[in-house]
Amino acid sequence: MRSYLIDELSFLERDNLDSYLKRNLKAGALEGVFFLAIPPELHGSSQQEHHECAPFYCAFVLGKDSLRCELLIRSSHNLHCSCIAPATPEQRLFIFDFVDQMLREELIGA
Repeated sequence: MRSYLIDELSFLERDNLDSYLKRNLKAGALEGVFFLAIPPELHGSSQQEHHECAPFYCAFVLGKDSLRCELLIRSSHNLHCSCIAPATPEQRLFIFDFVDQMLREELIGA
């Protein structure tokens, strides 16, 4: 799976990211997992055909000294469907814009 990794975070940077993610994203059932919702206008063609699988999101996993963003767009409740797919170029841009804004707002130069 493709992912975007930010590593070598200091304790303070990791703490700041944790706070930001808790304020801005849906928390997952596991500690350190968060979900960024993909807006409907950015859904890929197979995702647009699968209204029953919406909403769609990408996952962020906050580790001890890293943040990984998975570039796989998932269904919120269906684990095995053809609409689960790698992020389209437009979806990747949306995800990267979110990450860039988060790093800017939290003053992280990673």
